[in-house]
Amino acid sequence: MITNPTPQRALRGHRPQRPATTTAASSAYTAHLATRLTGRDRWLVHMLHEHRVLTTHQITEMAWPSERAANLRLLRLYRWRVIDRFQPFVTYGSAPMHYVLDVAGATLLAREHGLEPRELDYQHDRALGIAHSLHLAHTVGTNTFFTALIAHARPTGRLTAWWSESRCARLFGDIARPDAYGLWQSDTTTVEWFLEFDFGTERLDRVAAKLPRYARLAATTGITTPVLMWTPNPRREAHLRHVLAQALTALDDPTLVPVATINADACSGAPDKDRWHPLDIHHPGLNHFRLGELPYAWPYLSPVNPLRPDAPHTGAGLPPPSPIPPSPTPRSPRR
Repeated sequence: MITNPTPQRALRGHRPQRPATTTAASSAYTAHLATRLTGRDRWLVHMLHEHRVLTTHQITEMAWPSERAANLRLLRLYRWRVIDRFQPFVTYGSAPMHYVLDVAGATLLAREHGLEPRELDYQHDRALGIAHSLHLAHTVGTNTFFTALIAHARPTGRLTAWWSESRCARLFGDIARPDAYGLWQSDTTTVEWFLEFDFGTERLDRVAAKLPRYARLAATTGITTPVLMWTPNPRREAHLRHVLAQALTALDDPTLVPVATINADACSGAPDKDRWHPLDIHHPGLNHFRLGELPYAWPYLSPVNPLRPDAPHTGAGLPPPSPIPPSPTPRSPRR
């Protein structure tokens, strides 16, 4: 029998005090806050607007030297209402904190681009609503692929463009809807691709049905862009490659859709070093390639113009942020 039950008030943890929504969106608060944000803070605001949600691990991997340093800064940005956060429920253990854009961050972002906050098409409830979305795991998985690329950038190669699913939908959504777009640039090659992040929950025939749309997109734009497909295990990859080969055979010109696949078991944790397996219906025994080597698998492709992703695009909203965070501002020495 419980003789001394825990009072309800003892079950509540400490919640940091934060300004009200109207205060956080005011011009006076925005002006005050602008003097306290670093270039890295502003970069994170832009990244959260572009990619919707980023976890503590992803943010640390991209831009902070340690998770402790990241948590200290993220807590401060949370208290200022630059960002908001939630922690999904998991059956075992605990999920990392997930961060989204908050009211003050959205207002700052709009002002930086000469816009009224309402022109940014931002709503706090909608931003935080991804916590209950059935696509949360898919979005986080897609973002993890790219944050790992940023973290493993080397002097000889780096990710120079990363567009979100929503940006791709605005640009190409009437024809194809990739999960993301990326561009990797090295000393010798430049490769761009559309990513299809496959969790194994979608029917194989529906995944294969996307190839004719990519073929139509290539024919319409005159730009042939490879499609990289990430799968959760070798069995799924083998089955997927079978149906994709049938879909490619049915195309009038299969060269319009260069395809390469990989599975999670074959990933080394550094996507630029992972061995991608191109799908060639005429040469099924094609070797595996690293990300930067994929252009050698499709020698008929035109060279990629690395400046193209930075060009403005009508109807695409704000320009895409650079995937590479700015260098931390050095602190002034104490006197």
